[in-house]
Amino acid sequence: MAKIEIKRGDIFYADLSPVIGSEQGGMRPVVIIQNDIGNHYSPTVIVAAITARIQKPKMPTHVPINSEYVGIEKDSVILLEQVRTIDKQRLRDRVTHLEDSTMKRVDHALQVSIGLLSQTTKTPAPASSTY
Repeated sequence: MAKIEIKRGDIFYADLSPVIGSEQGGMRPVVIIQNDIGNHYSPTVIVAAITARIQKPKMPTHVPINSEYVGIEKDSVILLEQVRTIDKQRLRDRVTHLEDSTMKRVDHALQVSIGLLSQTTKTPAPASSTY
């Protein structure tokens, strides 16, 4: 298989099984949140799971994405509390690349998730094309 270029902000389908407990699993879209140097040299990538079971964000670690603008089947939510490192062999098809405005919201939610920002810090406003 040819080496594919993986960029921060790309959405891929990935096989996240097996899982334990409340981990997101199965074949699902994920967004690459690792930096591009790591994406180039490392055999692993850091991803956040995406779910279509929630259409509206319920936590400060959730970022909504609109299927019409992103190119996925259903309106979905990026779950920045469901972050994991996976081997690149788990990645399947590349779906799209998120806009900078969406990635700013991903960055904010990720900072909340790992405790770098309080949950009361104002979330960047969604861009008109994202939800």
